[in-house]
Amino acid sequence: MSDPEPAPVDEPGEREKTFDDLPLHPTLRRGVRDMGYRVPTPIQQTTIPEAVTGRDLIGTAQTGSGKTAAFLLPILERLLQHPPGRTYALVLTPTRELALQAEGFLRQLGRHTRVRGAAVYGGVGMEPQERALRGGAEVIVATPGRLLDHMSRGYVDFRALEILVLDEADRMLDMGFIPDVRRILRHLPTRRQTMLFSATMPPEVVQLSRDFLHEPRMLRVQEATVAAAGVSHRALPVPSHQKTDLLITLLKDPQLSSVLVFTRTKHRADRLARQLYQSHIDAGVIHGNRSQSQRVKALEAFRRGAHRVLVATDIAARGIDVEGITHVVNYDAPQDPETYVHRVGRTARAQRQGEAITFLLREDEDDFSRVEQFLGERIPRERLEGFRYEEDTSSRGGGSGPARPAGRGRPHGSRWGSPNSQPPRRNLTSTSRRW
Repeated sequence: MSDPEPAPVDEPGEREKTFDDLPLHPTLRRGVRDMGYRVPTPIQQTTIPEAVTGRDLIGTAQTGSGKTAAFLLPILERLLQHPPGRTYALVLTPTRELALQAEGFLRQLGRHTRVRGAAVYGGVGMEPQERALRGGAEVIVATPGRLLDHMSRGYVDFRALEILVLDEADRMLDMGFIPDVRRILRHLPTRRQTMLFSATMPPEVVQLSRDFLHEPRMLRVQEATVAAAGVSHRALPVPSHQKTDLLITLLKDPQLSSVLVFTRTKHRADRLARQLYQSHIDAGVIHGNRSQSQRVKALEAFRRGAHRVLVATDIAARGIDVEGITHVVNYDAPQDPETYVHRVGRTARAQRQGEAITFLLREDEDDFSRVEQFLGERIPRERLEGFRYEEDTSSRGGGSGPARPAGRGRPHGSRWGSPNSQPPRRNLTSTSRRW
């Protein structure tokens, strides 16, 4: 395979593009309008005209950029005139949440067409999926492991397959799915369109694209390592024993109307959800130990607003696509920059605005400084106005103590506590923003 050909960069236009400017059938534009969308995102503007031609593509774009619709709309466009009853398109994705998300988008975008989709993933019974596969759903959205189970039982017929999408390829690499992906690809027709999407392009993903794509077009919208432009960032230093109280106080602000809270462990997610419930805050929870039905129920309740808060572990960092998440709260600070970017990418999606708030312990500072280096900016440390801070008993020599004016009586040993390391943009008691 030759090196991917880069796509041309559009010159600044005088008029904002809409979906009416893209090569899509009126029935698909109608589906887009029904979902409330008018202006395509940059990855959609770049991908859709190329994809409808049947060309192989490699797309790199940050999370929340709208790439799911960027590949589903061209699939629907190409299948509008195909006779029903055969599988023409396969989307491989690393998690069941992403599979359900993509299948749901397909159903909404294609509501005025005859194209049918089916989601195939683990953790649930195989019989309903078998019926959908045997019934010849035109588009299959699947996780690799469960799809291989069905293939081994002879339930899948890919002889008519024309389109393959590898979504979140770098995540599939992280989760160890690349060998399964290669096994699946060896059973697919060689004459097909293949589209690969990935936030990053590690060597293993590059090699995968070289092995299975034919003269692909490279569509790079922007660097994938940058958090969404619409996200504002702030950090709230807090003693470990006060994190839950701080969150409950923070949630008194009605502007935090749809909040995704990340914890580091499943046990802590369950405990925090119970504590929020006891404080009369509607909260759901989603993590790897929850059954599939529990996870779907919690996600749907959060999506329709029945839960104001969803507590999640990082299994949800790339698997949640809920329109209108206003805030992401890192209850436990992430330990690496990539995790931070994927977490906060759940807000400010589709060119909206959102806020990322990180609860910062003293021992988190080194990890968080790497996040700042990764983002290329200093994230302001602030104290929540009206919250009574107590002594930090987790560190030797005392803690932050009760709220006091910045720069007086602060202990050494932390970046916000040392007299020689003042935050350059804002002090701890900043009241320039009221929560």
